Amino acid sequence: MTDALLPAAPQPLEKEGNCYFRKGCNPLAQTGRSKLQNQRAALNQQILKAMRMRTGAENLLKAATNQKVREQVRLELSFLNSDLQMLKEELEGLNISVGVYQNTEEAFTIPLIPLGLKETKDVDFSVALKDFILEHYSEDSYLYEDEIADLMDLRQACRTPSRNGAGVELLMSYFIQLGFVESRFFPPTRQMGILFTWYDSLTGVPVSQQNLLLEKASILFNIGALYTQIGTRCNRQTEAGLESTVDAFQRAAGVLNYLKETFTHTPSYDMSPAMLTVLVKMMLAQAQESTFEKVCLPGLQNEFFLLVKVAQEAAKVGEVYQQLHTAMNQEPVKENIPYSWASLACVKAHHYEALAHYFTATLLIDHQLKPGEDEDHQEKCLSQLYSHMPEGLTPLATLKNVHQRRLLGKSHLCRAITHHEESMREASLCKKLRSIEVLQEVLSAAHQRSQLKYTQLREDDDLLNLTDAPDIISKTEREVEIILPQFSKVTVTDFFQKLGPLSVFSANKRWTAPRSIHFTAEEGDLGFTLRGNSPVQVHFLDPYCSAAAAGTKEGDYIVSIQDVDCKWLTVSEVMKMLKSFGQNDIEMKVVSLLDATSSVHSKCATYSVGMQKTYSMICLGIDVDDKTDKTKKISKKLSFLSWSTNKNRQKSASTLCLPSVGVARPPVKKKLSSPFSLLNTDSSLY
Repeated sequence: MTDALLPAAPQPLEKEGNCYFRKGCNPLAQTGRSKLQNQRAALNQQILKAMRMRTGAENLLKAATNQKVREQVRLELSFLNSDLQMLKEELEGLNISVGVYQNTEEAFTIPLIPLGLKETKDVDFSVALKDFILEHYSEDSYLYEDEIADLMDLRQACRTPSRNGAGVELLMSYFIQLGFVESRFFPPTRQMGILFTWYDSLTGVPVSQQNLLLEKASILFNIGALYTQIGTRCNRQTEAGLESTVDAFQRAAGVLNYLKETFTHTPSYDMSPAMLTVLVKMMLAQAQESTFEKVCLPGLQNEFFLLVKVAQEAAKVGEVYQQLHTAMNQEPVKENIPYSWASLACVKAHHYEALAHYFTATLLIDHQLKPGEDEDHQEKCLSQLYSHMPEGLTPLATLKNVHQRRLLGKSHLCRAITHHEESMREASLCKKLRSIEVLQEVLSAAHQRSQLKYTQLREDDDLLNLTDAPDIISKTEREVEIILPQFSKVTVTDFFQKLGPLSVFSANKRWTAPRSIHFTAEEGDLGFTLRGNSPVQVHFLDPYCSAAAAGTKEGDYIVSIQDVDCKWLTVSEVMKMLKSFGQNDIEMKVVSLLDATSSVHSKCATYSVGMQKTYSMICLGIDVDDKTDKTKKISKKLSFLSWSTNKNRQKSASTLCLPSVGVARPPVKKKLSSPFSLLNTDSSLY
């Protein structure tokens, strides 16, 4: 995905103005949403502390042999479990705090459910990236301090994105930038020692890994969560607002579905495939609900064909919410989904099913087939409203018989009242839903409307004459669907493009340290040809030319000429530069790609995830044998590895001393040539 976004040439990075990595919201702003996120962050810390204490108590219980001590530990465990349960219930309360995210305009509509953003801890990229630049790319790491600072600023801004399109673009920019960073600095055979920690948005449980995939998956989840917050913020009293709501929830479903299909073994509950499947269903259900509201927005006229359409649209919303409620009650999602979400899904399923029966009752009771009307059209609409007509009734006969229409309409009203009562009962059973006043008002008003209409038509023998109303076939003119994330529309510049084209200068490939080649063009002939785009390669080398005698080989990549970086220059530009020197001496730096067997590192360090800041280091010295030149002497290279605890992001010095070729360096630094790698201690579940 990121390969298509590679820049054609290095561009200067902006520091002022509307630079996208400066667009984060003020984390200290006292808005309702920021207060909610701050409460979420505080709860995450309390849950982490309680879980650590519980783990310690459980270990003590296993180790203790004294009966009195064991009883005290069991008592302490009961208190800790109780506190942990209360904290998780408090977090659930934040997840159902839908009022904060709704539009500020007063609206008589049922609130929609947004997702809260995942919280994270600060990450310091500086030490690890500087070491890798020095060791892998043989460049002075202090030249990239600004780029590393920009990356960390961008990550910090992503913790507080604005609730609009700019916030989504900010998160997408960081996600794409992570693709560049992964290709540049994260080889598949080793760990970088950077620990990423993200908190589960539903349970508050932290997950820590050295795998960059956790960072990418969490950013994707937050993109989907931000879309849900944008959708709930839209004004649902206007057609444009409802269209934006539908679009936002479809995009949220697309991002979450992309996350589910791309990252299949995420260690966090909220990003597990089962949970993401439910969340996608919830987003599509809310998009379908907004579609129904859009149909009803102009006002419902008491017209036969319009009521048939509205009844089937309402049945469709009730159906998707019933499917959502069923999915929420399946294992293993049931244990982690907020109870209030499952209750609200059940409430909406009954509510919209009741509306479908109410509108069907209205079209049957208030309309009668008159001479001259389109008899065939009405008969067809009524037959398509049901999967089967009640026993003894036909669509055309029912349309012409006033008594049959009234009886069937009252049957639908009875079912509507039953569903209304069930939705109100479900809402009353959940403490969180009882506190949402607008929800209680909407449910009560709908119930009273159906009750009033039935009271006006009620007869003493209804219990004997009324039959069960048939189910209404759900149908919609606009089936909501997933909209996949469109990362290609976000323009991103690779922060570390100075390292060279990603097709060659990446973490997956290894090459020799830059070699200085001093040669001259004899009678205007360089002694070799060039090929490729960027970077340019030496091709068809004359073995007797001065460049070959100085150490140039076919296939070498030219990285600089006379200290001018040319990794991004084309063949014509490099050739023009070389010929401009005429008969003068030319200094050219080249690198040679190494094969897979040459990428064995001379040093390694392992990092224990379970014991933070605990390192074990092994420093080895090996013989380096250049197989391409049998006449070269074998020289033993000593290796050195030093770790520093300096975490200053802006000015932290590299902790690894390795050679620099082509750039002047302070004399205090030692020159070494052997690289190192971290042993692969990947405990990731990806």
